[in-house]
Amino acid sequence: MFQLPPVYLERLVESSLDIVIAVDSEGKIIFYNDGAYKTLGYTSTEIRGKYVTAVYPSLDEARRVMAALRSGEPGETSQVKNFETTLLTKNGDQIPAAISGSIIYDEAGNEIGSIGFLKDLREIRRRDQLATLGELAVGLAHRINNPLEVIFNNLDLLSKHISQVCPDEEYVIDEERLESVQRELGKIRAIVSRIDEMAHESRYVTTEYLRGSRMADLGRDETAAALLSPEAQPAARALAGLTILVVDDDLGVCYSLRDLLLAEGCEVEVATNGLDALKVLARRSVDIVISDVVMPDLDGYDLYMEVRERYRQTPVVLMTAYFYDKDHVIKRSKVEGLQEVIFKKPVDPTRLKNIILERCRPNLSPPPPQLPTP
Repeated sequence: MFQLPPVYLERLVESSLDIVIAVDSEGKIIFYNDGAYKTLGYTSTEIRGKYVTAVYPSLDEARRVMAALRSGEPGETSQVKNFETTLLTKNGDQIPAAISGSIIYDEAGNEIGSIGFLKDLREIRRRDQLATLGELAVGLAHRINNPLEVIFNNLDLLSKHISQVCPDEEYVIDEERLESVQRELGKIRAIVSRIDEMAHESRYVTTEYLRGSRMADLGRDETAAALLSPEAQPAARALAGLTILVVDDDLGVCYSLRDLLLAEGCEVEVATNGLDALKVLARRSVDIVISDVVMPDLDGYDLYMEVRERYRQTPVVLMTAYFYDKDHVIKRSKVEGLQEVIFKKPVDPTRLKNIILERCRPNLSPPPPQLPTP
């Protein structure tokens, strides 16, 4: 039978991607291949001649591996296959590994050393983990989608029922609440769908959410994607030239909105109450009024009614941090024709700019082109 010369086998072992380490009868490393260098970090020059315990996290772990290798009957070729252990890299990292190896005996049956082929288990375990997570994701998506469908259907029925039994002045508020619930549920549905898609893909994108920690990139939710789409997102400084009045009894809110709008090229007036807002409107025209709901003198409804009466072409947007409208300011304003309410502070800048752009669109229209004089 043809046998490969020893030099061929040595070259094959040397170039193996797996870790190959051989030790003598004293436990000193006498062979250390390129695969070991790439995984453990030690060069052959650094590690040869040292005790094999250098690549184990403890003496006990090294002894445990050798005990497994010697588990056969004396005189027999003792060996082990895929015995799991832990290795220690030059940097001090511990990595899981599986060793397949043998004790080497001389012709008289004396132990003269051992050789082990070790496989880094990190990538294998990661693939197994991903497969398990994929199965979990598919099951989770299926189990969540079923109750989501029931919730959506019942919300639709509830919306129709409320429209039939509630007076108009109550329905305008309840409709906002239902739309908010449906919008957030829509985000959940989009995330669940993305999880299901990722479970069937071979690769997926991750993003860093904490230093050194990553999470699966589930994409933007539908609402955010719509707001950030080229069609919905205001062009750079698209609000330039507008004059805007910001009214809030919290001066910090006034200043933060002022700075945001100034960066868009707007002229901004601020007022900390409704009466001061009317004084600003008396001395100059504005393109839009953005006002808080609860204020000490004139609340949002009173200011809206005054602006509608005196400056009918000036749109008003009310903003509040709460869905609960105990004084029915928003309800009464909507009954009177108010079109825009921002139900969250701090205000989402993108949504605010889109609302302003929509309400002030006629004021932003470019002038008609001048025809040449004949």
